[in-house]
Amino acid sequence: MERTPIIAGNWKMNTTPSEGTRLAEELSKLLPDTEGVDVVIAPPHTHLFSVNEVIKGGPIKLAAQNIHFKESGAFTGEISAQMIKDIGCEYVIIGHSERRQFFSETDQSVNDKTGAALNCGLKPIVCVGESLEERESGKALDVILKQLEGGLKDLPKELSMAIIVAYEPVWAIGTGKTATDEQAEEVHRFIRETLEKIFGREVSSATRILYGGSVKLDNIDGLMAQPNIDGALVGGASLKAETFKNIIRFKKG
Repeated sequence: MERTPIIAGNWKMNTTPSEGTRLAEELSKLLPDTEGVDVVIAPPHTHLFSVNEVIKGGPIKLAAQNIHFKESGAFTGEISAQMIKDIGCEYVIIGHSERRQFFSETDQSVNDKTGAALNCGLKPIVCVGESLEERESGKALDVILKQLEGGLKDLPKELSMAIIVAYEPVWAIGTGKTATDEQAEEVHRFIRETLEKIFGREVSSATRILYGGSVKLDNIDGLMAQPNIDGALVGGASLKAETFKNIIRFKKG
């Protein structure tokens, strides 16, 4: 099945609102069209409204970096799926390794947030990945299996086509290290096989699986040449408009 690639830029806790607006303006000028690739940017929550004002109506789509799983309530400092959708988001990143590491997110919270996103009509980018210790001890695929089964359990099958999975080896995030093309493809293939067991072949064949972990200009082409890699979740390289544009213009095969 032909799957449209996605290149998503996760800005993390970088840029002020005014800097983020300027970056969005630069990207809009550099990317008047994104033919053949879905392009997504995920600014901090404080930037979502102003960035959307820049990109709305154009080819670049908006994502949030996190949501709460409840629609509303006494959850000081949190933001709901409906709030970000009303601003203009089509996507949301869920369960990023930094959320798991620093904010104690679990497979259960990932599951709750993914359900909230789907029920609100958002496309969740659900992150999974192993630590260096887990990889070196031969447990990488066991970790991925647990995260997928826990994070995607009991979700409505009729909405599952909207799910995007991002494989981000924790040992390769912000370290300059990158999984080899072969290492990444092995895990992406395993993810697709697991999705087939959870949702069936039709969903697994259509689901886009992204690689995230020090994605740069010098590795994007090799990664995107792999049959089960459908895009990238880009960190630091997405903060430079020209670099991000060139990553989006990758050469496949």
